[in-house]
Amino acid sequence: MLPVHFPPWQTVYWRFRRFVRRLLFQTIHDVALMIDREREARKAQPTAGVIDSQSVKAPAAGGTRGFDGGKKIVDRKRHIAVDTSGRLLMVNLTTADVSDSAGAQVILDTIRKRWPGIRHLFADGAYDRRQLLDKAEFLNFTVDIVRRTDKGFKILPRRWVVERTFGWMTRYRRLVRDYEARIDVSEAMIYAAMSSLIIRRIMH
Repeated sequence: MLPVHFPPWQTVYWRFRRFVRRLLFQTIHDVALMIDREREARKAQPTAGVIDSQSVKAPAAGGTRGFDGGKKIVDRKRHIAVDTSGRLLMVNLTTADVSDSAGAQVILDTIRKRWPGIRHLFADGAYDRRQLLDKAEFLNFTVDIVRRTDKGFKILPRRWVVERTFGWMTRYRRLVRDYEARIDVSEAMIYAAMSSLIIRRIMH
């Protein structure tokens, strides 16, 4: 479905996969993120983030799907960490049967390699699990659990930031659901979309 003036799809896909293997989309995104933070007179390296997850429907191909008992659908789960303004810091894609806590542990293991300044994380009640909190303490993170209230609708501190990021993602038709058979390709599509968002913001 490429435009007629593009090369054959096999050539385009080969080039795309080469960029994916070299983490080019991720690198472009991270550089743009740091530029955008500095544009707002903030440090390029964030020190705090917000974590959450989102389940999305996924294709049957590839076998990388799981059953989400809460939503009663077969899909994938996007575990993400964002800075306190909602910029994507990293994403961990899993099958939907992986718990929020387990997905967040992978983020704890890897986020400091890319963002060494991160020390503090905000999360909702689904992350209030002993194993996750023990691991966070061992890795020298502090995790602040922001809980819901029983007083009707209320915007929760920090929690709304990551929900807005999920909203930004679904503005891109390719990310409304997970159309990719390969996890690495799906991750690259997320970074490409979020890079586009940040670069447009910088240019304007």
